[in-house]
Amino acid sequence: MTDPITCPECHGRRGQLVGTAFLACRFCGGRGWVGGDNEPAERDDRPLLPPPPAWEHKVWADPTVSAKLPCRYCLGTRQVANVDEAAGTLVMAACPACVSGG
Repeated sequence: MTDPITCPECHGRRGQLVGTAFLACRFCGGRGWVGGDNEPAERDDRPLLPPPPAWEHKVWADPTVSAKLPCRYCLGTRQVANVDEAAGTLVMAACPACVSGG
């Protein structure tokens, strides 16, 4: 561990402003400094948890979205797609939630 210093990538600005979006510095994690407990060289290499499935996204708590899109799985198309990586094909199937009446 080292003493905290100003981030050499963002120079303490914590990231950059692109239009109206602020993108945090990937080196310091948006803190503006490195060292101490925020030492990039000492971060563990465990993979991040994958994001939740789309049908569990927090946007479904919005009543407007839930009213406009009848199904969380197929978004109202009544079909779902699956990529078969072994065969290198895209397979379309009937939406299991719509077929079961859910």
